[in-house]
Amino acid sequence: MTGALLAGAIATPATAGERHPGGTAEARGVALAADRAAKAGVAWQDCPADWGLKAPIQCGYVTVPLDYARPDGRTLKIAVDRAVATGSPQQRQGALVYNPGGPGGSGMRFPARVTTKNPLWAKTAQAYDFVGFDPRGVGHSAPISCVDPQEFVKAPKADPVPANEADKRAQRAHAKQYAQGCLARTGRAVLSQMTTANTARDLDVIRAALGEKKLNYLGVSYGTYLGAVYGTLFPGHVRRMLVDSVIDPSRDKVWYQANLDQDVAFETRWGDWTKWVAKNDAAYHIGNTPQKVQAAWEKLRATAKKQPIGGVVGPAELIGFFQNAPYYDSAWAEVAQAWSAYLAGDAKPLIDNAGPHLADKAGNIQAENGNAVYTAIECTDTKWPTSWAKWDRDNTRLHRQAPFMTWANAWMNLPCATWPVKQQKPVEVTSGKGLPPVLIVQSTRDAATPYGGAVELHKRFAGSRLITERDAGSHGVTGLVNPCINERVDAYFLKGTTDPTDVTCAPHATPVPAKQTAKAAG
Repeated sequence: MTGALLAGAIATPATAGERHPGGTAEARGVALAADRAAKAGVAWQDCPADWGLKAPIQCGYVTVPLDYARPDGRTLKIAVDRAVATGSPQQRQGALVYNPGGPGGSGMRFPARVTTKNPLWAKTAQAYDFVGFDPRGVGHSAPISCVDPQEFVKAPKADPVPANEADKRAQRAHAKQYAQGCLARTGRAVLSQMTTANTARDLDVIRAALGEKKLNYLGVSYGTYLGAVYGTLFPGHVRRMLVDSVIDPSRDKVWYQANLDQDVAFETRWGDWTKWVAKNDAAYHIGNTPQKVQAAWEKLRATAKKQPIGGVVGPAELIGFFQNAPYYDSAWAEVAQAWSAYLAGDAKPLIDNAGPHLADKAGNIQAENGNAVYTAIECTDTKWPTSWAKWDRDNTRLHRQAPFMTWANAWMNLPCATWPVKQQKPVEVTSGKGLPPVLIVQSTRDAATPYGGAVELHKRFAGSRLITERDAGSHGVTGLVNPCINERVDAYFLKGTTDPTDVTCAPHATPVPAKQTAKAAG
């Protein structure tokens, strides 16, 4: 159900344009911060060597307020990078800013789509500087933490599926301890400002620092919700916006119900993958029916619970690796091959992929930071149920129909039940004056962001267009080869054109087993 339009634009300086439901302080703060950023610009230079971003990619920082209600108070430095447009000056249309999702994901790899000459983005790269950024709290942007990174990645973790009440009590205690760790390691002042609305405000300050009057934006997964909130708060500042694999922006979905909906969608896509594995049993020898593949999965989990594989891969680690298959088609063959090798007596691929990488200090810090930001944003964005009886009842019921992800997802989000800082009220996502047509791209069987989210945002953003990829479920549609979609993405960014009506595209090509896998089986 779509919400009512917010009551008009708040009277703030013209550079702000924010339609903010919580008062005028933040709107004035973002106006001031954007004005300052426009004057300062970005001091672009070669990226630090340890960032792994080679020339011609350039890096810099944009300064934003920690708390937009106090724009003269504490500030944060937001890391940004860019690869300049490859076309002529006449072709250039500005900067295209990207967010890959999370919350907690870094967008700093986005400019590499230009430097590596990614063919899907070559035409768009002629017209735009590709700009990535680390959102507040992420990576190089005042990173936050909730637990020691080495402790975060150590294995094996407890089996997510509880066997008894004692298991549930242990998980509840761990979740509460984690929430308190976020407060202790990050601090109340920062933790209370970790919200999607503030990240959207940061995005508007970045726009100003780039010298752009209006924002061109590409958001995937959680990046779609960030885009939806930006489009609501700053409708007149949007030039072009494409959102891909969409989170339902409804207030009653963000975030508790969204995660329950996700569990059901993961189960559906898990079923798609087990059918594919069974169909390709000549390559993998896991089972020649979906039922046999499912039985083999349950046996693998039971084995890992009894004795962690290689001493490090228990049921939690297995889910962490195997969930890649429902997420991305590109992982179907990789996950199946690692499983197949294990059944053939070679556990190394499974251990390498699913086990912790304790020696990888940088990777462990990144993993812990990403989880900390995910938790901080989702827990602070909105009020969560505090009753354990509700969590227990909802997830026990759902586990019966969607056992693959339900409890693992519940424990990941349970810190929100005892969150130690004030939880906010989500922005009511809706169209505002000046919002141009937004392009929405979504596959019907997406596990991480169920299809209904795209339909809901389409209802809320007047004039938007929805491109549906039917009978497909890979997360992140615009990164796949599907001319029906790719050509429309180019047309939108290059010409601002959309189809007169919504479009349904046939699915992209189904994955095939790797050649070496087929040969080994033969």
